[in-house]
Amino acid sequence: MTTHEVRTTDAPHRSRALTVALWVLQVLLAAVFLSAAFTKLSGDPAQVEGFEAIGFGQWFRYLTGACELAGAIGLLVPRLCGLAAIALVGLMVCATLTNLFLIPGMAAVAILTVALGALLGLVARARWADTRELLARLRR
Repeated sequence: MTTHEVRTTDAPHRSRALTVALWVLQVLLAAVFLSAAFTKLSGDPAQVEGFEAIGFGQWFRYLTGACELAGAIGLLVPRLCGLAAIALVGLMVCATLTNLFLIPGMAAVAILTVALGALLGLVARARWADTRELLARLRR
């Protein structure tokens, strides 16, 4: 979009403060997921052990880390941030279920994944009009 084009979304008009707060939240969430991706992709011993406990193999650690990395990057791209938030909500649902049912003693971590999922849900909701516009453009 050039500086002379006008956005055509039906996104609700947001105050400057709300827009800034939303971007701050997205940057913070991106930092959390970049950090999580790094520990998985770099072979942190705790991550290797944790994914062994799940029983899917280390390929699943790499896949999860790649999804976290892609989601973190997507949160920082204006046209992709809503879609990235939705994808990361799905990842947090899976992480919550894994922590509750597949790894003994990780129920406390499930609280963190639920909280992250809720924050991502707020981002996804706030960016819904942009996400709809992106999906409509992809269908054309």
